[in-house]
Amino acid sequence: MAADTPLDRFKAVLGGTARAVAHEPEIELAFTADAPAQSGKHIKVPMPARTLPPEQVAEARGFADGFALRLRHHDIALHAKTAPNEAVARAVFDAVETARVEALGSRGYAGITANLDVALETRLRADPITRARNRDEVPLSTALALMVRERLTGAAPPEGTIAGLDLVRDWIEQKAGRDLDALGLAIDDQRAFAGLATKLLEDLELIEGDMIPDEADEGGSEEEGAEEQQDDQGDEGEDEGEQGRGEIEARGSESDAESEEGEGTERGDDSFDDMDGEPGDEGEEGMLPVRPNRPLSDPAAQFDYKAWTTTYDEVIAATDLCDADELQRLRSYLDQQLVHLQGAVTKLANRLQRRLMAQQNRSWDFDQEEGILDAARLARIIVNPTLSLSYKIERETDFRDTVVTLLIDNSGSMRGRPISIAAISADILARTLERCGVKTEILGFTTRAWKGGQSRETWLAAGRPPQPGRLNDVRHIVYKKADEPWRRARPSLGLMMREGLLKENIDGEALLWAHSRLIARPEERKILMVISDGAPVDDSTLSVNSGSYLERHLRQVIGWIESKSPVELAAIGIGHDVTRYYARAVTIMDAEQLGGTIIEQLAALFDTP
Repeated sequence: MAADTPLDRFKAVLGGTARAVAHEPEIELAFTADAPAQSGKHIKVPMPARTLPPEQVAEARGFADGFALRLRHHDIALHAKTAPNEAVARAVFDAVETARVEALGSRGYAGITANLDVALETRLRADPITRARNRDEVPLSTALALMVRERLTGAAPPEGTIAGLDLVRDWIEQKAGRDLDALGLAIDDQRAFAGLATKLLEDLELIEGDMIPDEADEGGSEEEGAEEQQDDQGDEGEDEGEQGRGEIEARGSESDAESEEGEGTERGDDSFDDMDGEPGDEGEEGMLPVRPNRPLSDPAAQFDYKAWTTTYDEVIAATDLCDADELQRLRSYLDQQLVHLQGAVTKLANRLQRRLMAQQNRSWDFDQEEGILDAARLARIIVNPTLSLSYKIERETDFRDTVVTLLIDNSGSMRGRPISIAAISADILARTLERCGVKTEILGFTTRAWKGGQSRETWLAAGRPPQPGRLNDVRHIVYKKADEPWRRARPSLGLMMREGLLKENIDGEALLWAHSRLIARPEERKILMVISDGAPVDDSTLSVNSGSYLERHLRQVIGWIESKSPVELAAIGIGHDVTRYYARAVTIMDAEQLGGTIIEQLAALFDTP
């Protein structure tokens, strides 16, 4: 029997340590190449290389320690009982609880503290806080988790998050500084800590007093706790360590969404008085949008999405948004940024090309009475002249005429590496599919202005009627038409690198627009792939409608396409879970995985009968 490898020995030690930290002898630990995850007592951590590089070892230890501490110090039923239902408040509540668990478990253990720091830095690499340029782009759950960690442990936030955290630190300290100080007094008592966290949410105006869960309702609380425990045990793709986001899913309330409609209108009227729509505006105090994984509920039958006005919307070609010289400069900049990535994605694209070409290869029917003479069987005639000649007939395989549309989220939170990799991956994919005779269309969606633009101005001039619907000017960009050759469209993709292009995102309407273009195509098979990094967000719309207004419309659109349309729909989420929206979807935590994920998703689609 061969001796265990160093990697096997490391896995055994890591599993034993997790069982000891959690005080749970039945924990099973495994390595994974995907996102770290915990399902009940099953833990999956990143697999280090065979040479066990120290930084990869520390990363695996950090995730293992974090999951083990959660099993030891976190009461799932109590958390479900005390947590708010509103999406943003729930995201903050979960993140703060994760900070408590990790701070409590690492007290007095320098090794665990160091490991958790490495895991935290890994989780934050794809977080929007690392690339935020104004406070609107800072996820409130991430910022508060870092500030609570700072209060409880004294540890400074990771260097890459400092600039983003500074954008909201003063606002949070002014609103809830005393609440943050008080949390340290209850770190050992989850129930008391939850009460203080609820007070924190109230002072930040994320929940109202009547939105706090009623702990006296034991029946409902136990039911919620049981559902949450089922979620934790049943969903192996969940990452409980990532700011507690895994527990946000599957908990939505129609009544909460509907009650928000009246409140949102009243608050929004006073919040946007002085906005001029220029990039970089920070908005009024208290209006800090985030991109959480919002809980979803089935849209009400009477839910009716509308736009206040479509006068200022535009569908525009990338070449019309800037001149040819600037497009070439932006394209050169994109190529320089991703020289090392292009080779890896190209290899994956070549693999996809081989799979597609294999499906299109012709086959032969042998031993036919007529057709092309089968030269391989002439030897039989020489050996035995009495045998008849053998013929073969060429037959094409059933590979349907296909068109693929890539719909790319061009929102501000995609700024930096995510949008760069999305652009280069789309470029390489278009070239690959063109070689295989598959036409590709590349589209993008954003808004023309921050916080409303001209649509909001007309609404203000009309006296601010209640429930106006979508309240921003959408911008839909055509980077490459399906019939356009790749060489001609290549410079257009550089537009995604343009400063000021990426603003807000209204996904439902963009999905309908891309779908309508696909339906008009003559190809037999139509595939639509969406690349996004979270839920739809538009400050202007959400301030005067229900907080779930855009999301409910997106859910409606997806449900209609998946159940009624011949278009095959798939999605890739960057840093945020999109599997709750789309039946066929995958979530990646690092933008570096995007190129390979696009290729694999498309390969799976083409392999599907």
